[in-house]
Amino acid sequence: MPSHSSHLDWIDTLHDQVCQQVTDWCNINSGTENLAGIAAMAEVLRKEFGVLGGTFEEVPVPPAESIDSRGRPTQISLGPALRFTKRHPVSPDPSGSGHRPLRVLLNIHRDTVYGIGDPFQSCTLLDANTLRGPGVVDAKGGLAVMLAALRTLERSPYAERIGWEVLINSDEEIGSPGSAALLARAARENDLGLLFEPALPDGSLVSRRRGTGNFTVVLHGRSAHAGRDFERGRSAIVALAELIVQLHALNGAMPGVTVNVGRVEGGGAFNVVPDLAIARVNVRTTEPQDEGRIVSELRRIVAAAGAKDGIAAELHGGITSPPKLPDDRTRRLMEMVESCGRDLGLPIHWRDSGGASDGNKLAAAGLPNIDTLGPRGGNIHSPDEFLLLDSLVERAKLTALLLMKLADE
Repeated sequence: MPSHSSHLDWIDTLHDQVCQQVTDWCNINSGTENLAGIAAMAEVLRKEFGVLGGTFEEVPVPPAESIDSRGRPTQISLGPALRFTKRHPVSPDPSGSGHRPLRVLLNIHRDTVYGIGDPFQSCTLLDANTLRGPGVVDAKGGLAVMLAALRTLERSPYAERIGWEVLINSDEEIGSPGSAALLARAARENDLGLLFEPALPDGSLVSRRRGTGNFTVVLHGRSAHAGRDFERGRSAIVALAELIVQLHALNGAMPGVTVNVGRVEGGGAFNVVPDLAIARVNVRTTEPQDEGRIVSELRRIVAAAGAKDGIAAELHGGITSPPKLPDDRTRRLMEMVESCGRDLGLPIHWRDSGGASDGNKLAAAGLPNIDTLGPRGGNIHSPDEFLLLDSLVERAKLTALLLMKLADE
């Protein structure tokens, strides 16, 4: 059997190609709600991943539930997920042997946080190794790493020993509400997961992640003329201000939990007592038991606000991703990644992260996974997001070697 290195060397020849792929893909705006851009990316990726062979399907997902600026429930349409499979039986060998290839899920998203109206729309080469652009590292660089690694696997004699599923969703940047069921199904039908979120800026991979949830608080008051009938009014903004102070006080009072009021809306004309105020709230949890505690506290605070004269209060939303805590199977997979790194002369270090990814959902559904196999870069979710171009080949080699070793062992 030829050595792994004889196949990995081929990836070096892809450097210019993968750099151009990322540039081209980032010049297609695929903000989560830009369905035309999401569809354009789908068509490009269908062709690019089509070189791998296998089966392709476009999987519709349900809309995301949301609360609009008037405090009313609404729905956000989402683009379909893309699913590519090869040698991926979901049941034992029909011959009766009971054997089947190892099944690996490879997952990343094609949506970005940069909407169609965002001024950050194209790539700029800052120097020979640094590309700045919308989604260059989160996560279109990850898409390129995944494709290069799979192309390498498929050229090798190890390919027949492993089956894979590629799942590319379009709603990760808003918590994957539409694709959550697809991720749960993928967790049941695969043996392990490889996700291509960016590595941390120093090149480390993520071991443990915090959980997260998004909530919307809607307060209705009573409008009145601010001069003639001020006393008759009940200000939703004042009630919300008092509520926000209570929410912020939870920070430090509940170890391992943070509460961030990220956006406030409401009010109208200066001479009207405001009858509507809305707060968008993000929470982060460290341990599974944190979830029930923080939800209980949010409900208590909102209920107290709603008990005030003339104020009605509503709480919407919930925990979208539980904490990701590595189990024994995940730790064995981490050790295998470290071994691959040593073979490549690439030291692998692990760090905890306060951010969540689809790896949280997959781990909660029982699938061991490594979720930061994407390239190096930084300043994600900002107009200074950048990618270190040499890490595309570097991380493609790491993933390709991991896939070949998984097949071999």
